[in-house]
Formats: sequence, structure tokens, C-alpha cells
Amino acid sequence: MKEERTQCLIIGSGPAGYTAAVYAARAELKPMLYKGDQPGGQLTITTDVENYPGYPDGVQGPQMMVDFEKQAARFGTDIRHGMITEVKFSENGGLHRCVSDSGDVILAETVIISTGASAKWLGLDSEKRLNGKGVSACAVCDGFFFRGQDVAIVGAGDTACEEASYLAKICKKVYMIVRRDAMRASQIMQNRVKKQKNIEILWHSETEEILGKDEVEGVRIVNNQTGEKQELAVQGFFVAIGHTPNTGIFKGQLEMDETGYLITAPDSTATNIAGVFASGDAQDKIYRQAVTAAGTGCMAALEAERYLQEKESKEEETPKESLVS
Repeated sequence: MKEERTQCLIIGSGPAGYTAAVYAARAELKPMLYKGDQPGGQLTITTDVENYPGYPDGVQGPQMMVDFEKQAARFGTDIRHGMITEVKFSENGGLHRCVSDSGDVILAETVIISTGASAKWLGLDSEKRLNGKGVSACAVCDGFFFRGQDVAIVGAGDTACEEASYLAKICKKVYMIVRRDAMRASQIMQNRVKKQKNIEILWHSETEEILGKDEVEGVRIVNNQTGEKQELAVQGFFVAIGHTPNTGIFKGQLEMDETGYLITAPDSTATNIAGVFASGDAQDKIYRQAVTAAGTGCMAALEAERYLQEKESKEEETPKESLVS
């Protein structure tokens, strides 16, 4: 076990973490970045990415994250495997104590959190096997690949309704699989779905199996009231039952909403602890896009740099004030 000190510690990778690293490194903060338990974030399990600027022909998610990492490393980011498992934030502007899974202690003047969020899944083996091969947790990200085809989406909340409505604009048919006889979504979102002629809502239905060997070819559902089974011929299967922000280690120290998303100041990435900033999907439950995550990573690094400059200025002014007094 060793103890180190850094001006800027970035917890987590992905678009937010690596973008923060690029900006922090260029500002000569000599950032240290721990990749986390899923290096590169959710994009590492995404196949084609066609909506990120700068890739006119699209790019594979894993390759995109390799590019991000190379750029962060080029400017001198200390990129490390492993994850931060324990934090003790200073509430008086002092050093923040963070411990890695190897037991190393990092004392950081600023901390940028980019731990992301994890999609909730149904837990089916076929769902895992076909992930990226027709199974997705983001209709806005991947719906484009199923234009003019038939798809199914699981969920009954606002996100599910929003994504079903989006898919209905580009897909031939959208089956919405709902476990109960009612939705949790707001009434306005329910009305929007019900008005779409190519959306068919299947009530009291649960997914038993996603069909297909190398790609999604259909889904078998079961009516949980009658036990009747039905197979739907679909080419895409979307899971919209929510996300879980990876913020567990910050509970009790950082302000978060009821679902665990970190709360930041308006028009800022600043948390309730001075010198600690949150970026990406750990604090964004609305957009959840790579490009917006990268944007908040940039913001966090700029705010960390500004914080350190202001702190340094105050420390320089303190002796002068004491001499005058």
C-alpha cells in the first residue's frame, strides 16, 4: 500500500472521464484516472456508434473508447486499471482521501466523478448473448439500425414510452411489453404512445426468451394471467426498465436524488463538497448520450482548474492580509 497526492483524480472512464482527463491534462493538472470495473463505460458493449461527431462513417463502441483513452494518455494522464472503492471527502477544502481496490491511498485536491450508470436488464441468458446483436438498452442510440423493421420494447415508465414513441417514427411495428395492466408513465406519455397506430401494447406480458442464434429474430412472451405464450417476429429488442447510477460509494457524503443520481449545482458540475465534481451518466438521468457525457466531462475539468486557481489565489493572499492586520 502506498500514499500518493494529485491535483486531480478522475474516478471512472468513458466519454466523461476521458474528456475530463484531456482537458485536465492540457491544463497541466497532471490528472490520475482510475478506469473502474467497466473500463470505457457502456460504450464498450455497444457495437456501431453513428451519432458521435467526428466519425462520419460510424465507429465501433470499443474502438471509440480506445481512441478516447489514447488521446487522454497523449497529454500525460496517469491512466490506471482498477477502481476506487472508498472515499472520504474533505468538507473544509482540504485533501480528499480515496482508496483503490489495491489498497493505495490517493490524496486529491480535486475529484471528478465519472462512474456512469448501468442499465437494468431482465436477466435472461439470451439477452446477454444477443446484447449488441439486436438487444439494446438505448433506443435513441440504436433504433436507427432498425428502420422499417419490427421491434419490441420492455418497460412501462416515461423512458419506455418516450423510446417507444421514438421507435414508432422509424420502425414499421413496435410491440410494447408491459408486465401489468397499467403503466407507471405519466398520463401525457401514455397518451402519446396510445395514439401511435404502429405501437401495440401487450398487457400482462413478460419476456420468456429472446429468439435468434447470431442476431435477434424474435421474442417469446408469456401472459402472466393466462399463461398463454406468443412468439413475435422482431429484429430489435429494447430494454427500457431503467438505469442504476454507479454512485454507491458516495452515499452519505454527496447529495443525490432518490434514485442515486448525483445532484450538481445549476449550470455546473459542482457537488455539495468543494473540489468534487460530477460528470456523465452519474449525474445525468435525462440525456444519457456519449456526446453529453463528454460535454460535462469538459465542464468538470474546467471547473476543477478554476477551483484550484481560486484556492491558490486565496492562499497567496492570506499571509498579506495577516501582515496588514
